[in-house]
Amino acid sequence: MDLLQSYSDRNDNHLDEPENQGEIPNSEANSSPDASPPRLLPAKSAAPKVDDTMLALTVAQAHQTLTKPIDPVQHAVAFNPTYDQLWAPIYGPSHPYAKDGIAQGMRNHKLGFVEDAAIEPFVFDEQYNTFYKYGYAADPSASAGYNYVGDLEALQKNDGVSVYNIPQHEQKRRKLEKKKELEEDEVAGGDVDKVEIENPATDTWLLKNKKSPWSGKKEGLETELTDEQKKYAEEYAKKKGEERSGFGGDKGEVVQDKSTFHGKEERDYQGRSWIAPPKDAKATNDHCYIPKRLVHTWSGHTKGVSAIRFFPKYGHLILSAGMDTKVKIWDVFNSGKCMRTYMGHSKAVRDIWFCNDGTKFLTAGYDKNIKYWDTETGQVISTFSTGKVPYVVRLNPDEDKQNVLLAGMSDKKIVQWDMNTGQITQEYDQHLGAVNTITFVDNNRRFVTSSDDKSLRVWEFGIPVVIKYISEPHMHSMPSISLHPNTNWLAAQSLDNQILIYSTREKFQLNKKKRFAGHIAAGYACQVNFSPDGRFVMSGDGEGKCWFWDWKSCKVFRTLKCHEGVCIGCEWHPLEQSKVATCGWDGLIKYWD
Repeated sequence: MDLLQSYSDRNDNHLDEPENQGEIPNSEANSSPDASPPRLLPAKSAAPKVDDTMLALTVAQAHQTLTKPIDPVQHAVAFNPTYDQLWAPIYGPSHPYAKDGIAQGMRNHKLGFVEDAAIEPFVFDEQYNTFYKYGYAADPSASAGYNYVGDLEALQKNDGVSVYNIPQHEQKRRKLEKKKELEEDEVAGGDVDKVEIENPATDTWLLKNKKSPWSGKKEGLETELTDEQKKYAEEYAKKKGEERSGFGGDKGEVVQDKSTFHGKEERDYQGRSWIAPPKDAKATNDHCYIPKRLVHTWSGHTKGVSAIRFFPKYGHLILSAGMDTKVKIWDVFNSGKCMRTYMGHSKAVRDIWFCNDGTKFLTAGYDKNIKYWDTETGQVISTFSTGKVPYVVRLNPDEDKQNVLLAGMSDKKIVQWDMNTGQITQEYDQHLGAVNTITFVDNNRRFVTSSDDKSLRVWEFGIPVVIKYISEPHMHSMPSISLHPNTNWLAAQSLDNQILIYSTREKFQLNKKKRFAGHIAAGYACQVNFSPDGRFVMSGDGEGKCWFWDWKSCKVFRTLKCHEGVCIGCEWHPLEQSKVATCGWDGLIKYWD
């Protein structure tokens, strides 16, 4: 302990020594550390200086050894050459591989070595433009201040002014001189009457007192146009008139229709079209099974997919409507690739529908157009529009009425067209909100429509009178309706997170015993569908799931997590009993087995 005490006393005495040299004692430093002055040490670099040029030359020599082509006359190689060196062609002295020295090592640009400039971009632009205008510029490489290079006489005459700092009085003086010169040129060009100069109605007064670059150019417009210019002007006026009528409300927006084929060939060696169904495509049995696993994913849409439809009866192709304005058709049976893209809408595509034989299909877009496409060639056969957004499009399922188009519009109407003539043949105008669905029942003699007015209405085909009106206080909007395979029931997706069943018989009553729930569909137009044998009901979900219910017991059979976001559509394959396709707002179409 005595040793420790003596050691501490000696340490204190040692710390007190600098007190006479103007330093703060240790006790004071501990009491007020903030008052102690900072001690600044000179900065030192521990890294040695490196000659970049010599380093680059050394690297270049090493690199040259590895990249230099082999001399074909030498007998021994002192290193292990690469394949490129061994097989390099023989050239003269300017061989591209034989660069050496700075040309090989010091290279940071395709034209050689570029050093960093020690000048700001604005200053460089100023001096560059000053040099090309006045003939002189400041030399930034001068050590003391700015030395000037170029025309020193012009420098002295202009008092060293640059293009960006001309004095204001100098600018005004130059403008006045320029204006005076113009007036002298006008007077010298011919005798001008003073009355015309003073009269504001004359062109001379306009020329003299013009305020903008467009003034005084009336006589340029009065010259006669050539035949070619007249033809161009007529075409331009016609085109602008069409666009104006399209945006005005009577018609939809005009977009050039085009289509791209992505397959190998449009016809095979037997001359069959690429849309022809395979010969061995037929149902093995009528019993359907719930899918369990993902077998394929189609990704080609850049935005969400709003609807999918299998090719009628065979299902070897699947059509998809995208919110990226495109419609695509995909191969299901063989390659699984996109076969054709149809581009004709300027906004998202809302609904699609095949004709009975699949050779043609309809598309409805938010650009207020309905287009009738040829599936094989991608050509637009005809376009229909009322100036309102079509929410749903359907063809009459009867074989002799495949030219009859029905569309539910945003202005509460169901419009019926004869596609052969392009004329509107009927309007069903009873709903109080936008029409969401059209479903044919009773051997296609009647059809059921749902709307945002939270009602169901049954119509006799061709007669614009409602024969059944269903509206209850507890009802919600029904954005999707599907017909049961036995045609006796309708499944309606209600926005209170349940699927309701209605009879298609004379009374069109609600079946209170059948109700399918569990999914979250409020706020989304998730599509509802049946299995081909009618044993299962399925629907998409706002959380990306696909739900399967048993038709008899109404119990949830299985749920599949299909998509990130909303699973908006689901379709059961018409022939393969355990295959289901789903689409979602993540832009993907998935195939389940």
